[in-house]
Amino acid sequence: MEKLAGSLFINPHERYYLSMKRTRDKVERKNMDEKSQCQRKLRVCVATCNRADYSKLAPIMCGIKSHPDEFELEVIVLGSHLIDDYGNTIRMIEQDDFDISSKLHTIVRGEDEAAMVESVGLALVKLPDVLQRLRPDILVIHGDRFDALALATAAALMNIRILHVEGGEVSGTIDDSIRHAISKLAHYHACCTRTAEQHLIAMCEDHSRILLAGCPSYDKLLSTHRRDDYMDVIKSWLGDNVQDHDYIVALQHPVTTDIQHSVKIYGLMLDALITFNKRTLILFPNIDAGSKEMVRVMRKKGIEQHPNFRAVKHIPFEQFIQLLGHAGCMIGNSSCGVREAGAFGTPVINLGSRQTGRETGENVIHVRDADTQNKIYHALELQFGKRYPCSKVYGDGNAVPRILKFLRTIDLDEPLQKTFCFPPVKDCISQDIDHILEMQTALAVDLGGTNLRVAIVCQRGKIVKKYTQPNPKTFKDRMQLLLKICADATQDAVSLNCRILGVGVSTGGRVNPQEGVVLHSTKLIEEWSSVDLRTPISDALHLPVWVDNDGNCAALAEKKFGHGKGVENFVTVITGTGVGGGIIHQNELIHGSTFCAAELGHIMVSLDGPECSCGRRGCVEAFASGMALQKEAKKLHDEDLLKVEGMDLKLVEPVTAVHLIKAAKLGNSKAEAVLNKASTALGVGIVNLLHMLNPSLVILSGVLASYYQAPVQKTISERALVSAQNINVVVSHLEEPALLGAASMVLDYATRRTY
Repeated sequence: MEKLAGSLFINPHERYYLSMKRTRDKVERKNMDEKSQCQRKLRVCVATCNRADYSKLAPIMCGIKSHPDEFELEVIVLGSHLIDDYGNTIRMIEQDDFDISSKLHTIVRGEDEAAMVESVGLALVKLPDVLQRLRPDILVIHGDRFDALALATAAALMNIRILHVEGGEVSGTIDDSIRHAISKLAHYHACCTRTAEQHLIAMCEDHSRILLAGCPSYDKLLSTHRRDDYMDVIKSWLGDNVQDHDYIVALQHPVTTDIQHSVKIYGLMLDALITFNKRTLILFPNIDAGSKEMVRVMRKKGIEQHPNFRAVKHIPFEQFIQLLGHAGCMIGNSSCGVREAGAFGTPVINLGSRQTGRETGENVIHVRDADTQNKIYHALELQFGKRYPCSKVYGDGNAVPRILKFLRTIDLDEPLQKTFCFPPVKDCISQDIDHILEMQTALAVDLGGTNLRVAIVCQRGKIVKKYTQPNPKTFKDRMQLLLKICADATQDAVSLNCRILGVGVSTGGRVNPQEGVVLHSTKLIEEWSSVDLRTPISDALHLPVWVDNDGNCAALAEKKFGHGKGVENFVTVITGTGVGGGIIHQNELIHGSTFCAAELGHIMVSLDGPECSCGRRGCVEAFASGMALQKEAKKLHDEDLLKVEGMDLKLVEPVTAVHLIKAAKLGNSKAEAVLNKASTALGVGIVNLLHMLNPSLVILSGVLASYYQAPVQKTISERALVSAQNINVVVSHLEEPALLGAASMVLDYATRRTY
């Protein structure tokens, strides 16, 4: 009672200070709780079901593990990883030094439709205890397997956030339905291609929760496939007598919606491979319904004992990369044929309907109706031993940093309930608003007589960054510098939030764009004939490469970004050091049978004119090019007939076409006569073009374009047929037509590559 009484009669001042102290303590405890909450690691659980999804998830797991101060990694292993008949691939995960939090035997054997359903049910029975024990903040699931559907169902019902990797893709089988079902259960998405992103948006997924990351396997694939010991890897799996690019990799899975037909195709493929008589590494099919029948067909044909075949259940991903990258061909219906193989330019024969709808590079030939052995054999004859430009349709090797950055932005306090965006979002134009969206860009190269220029160019024609160096005089130095600048630009592109789709090269001379080869060069670029540009650039950057003449590139630039946009027929004429150009006819660039269709500077306008750089006389270029005008200006200057009153010409200053034009404007009759002759020659050449091609527009480009525009228009009105006299001549407003044209080859081609 005494203590109680003492506490009841506390001095008012003491009571005030005690109250203040309690308030301060409460605030400090709250601040400490908030600080602890902010510093808490994100608990990420990655679930892997089979050898295929592990190749995509392992790079993500490595990235998470390398940031222990930010993330806590949990790993669940289930599905065919734990089955001996499919390689017991859990050992691969253990060898990669990952701590496995839980192993779940979820496969009901039988390899038929009922067994797949029972396996999903068994996984749903076992998963709740594991997820309740691990209590992850986010569960990472890959792809379209039935095991992954069980994972997504369990996590969604237990209010666990899901990040779905490789959603939004299309492959033409039951996998599509499973993949899209997982996407609808998932809260976040890391997709591989722009098309997949658009599919997810069309499925009403929240755009702010979609990351266009690229395929995670490309991170490891692009960094490790060029190992020096690749022949050791090849020989360890195929024997000592096999050579680089002289063997086949075969991998065919059952199609669960048409098992009997897929088993038939598998038998025809084996018969064709036996007849083709090349060393073949064949992997066992996956665990889907129908795999048992396919293995039975393989054994009935004696494949495991055949001297040309090596049948295996599993190959470590790092070694599989070497085997795939150096194969003469890959055949089957595995997704790695239409995805990973493109990064090496390995020829692929895709059999049946399993990958229908997938985006592919040009290395893939589809044999969708593979109903005869001869059809498959013919495809082998067409593809075996060929090499294609490297494709990055599915990634650029930077997926994992993007995914980790995305994970860091996830707010665990935001509502767990998904919201859907109705109606479907319109086609999205890439915007540089944050890390979620990236700009689709091209790497443009302009090989001129003086400078070598490289630029990163976005879809709208904006140059994001430009690199300029003097063009070396020798082939070796020029190629070394070109590859170095391009490599630097691809590195810079990551920090600039740009996704490079490919490389476009604009160069002087006659070019075979189909092969990417400079056939003959202009005199301005030395050691530049019979040069294969596509192969070394593609091999170094792992990107598709397009090459064309600088005049053609200028026409393409106008078609995409300039006055030629929306014009079906027009001609671009470049008036610079030389005279060149490009022809667009019915929306297509004209190359001609020997790739010299647009040599506009060498249209003859006089039988006895001045000598041209081509060695002939009377060409437009011999009258109207910058070099021709400079030659005439020097001649007048040497005779002291160039300089007039009001014209400032220093003794050390080189005489150029600019001085000739300036002298003419100041009333020099000799200079006026030279320019009138040049303008008339150019105008007559263009009149000839109008009479042959009948374009609706002529676009003048280059440093002399603004001067020539009015005289050329006048010549057309005086000398052209009545039907062509009203055709407009305009001056290009593009500052970098060569770079923009080189970029347009990439942007127009790479963004429409869907099969």
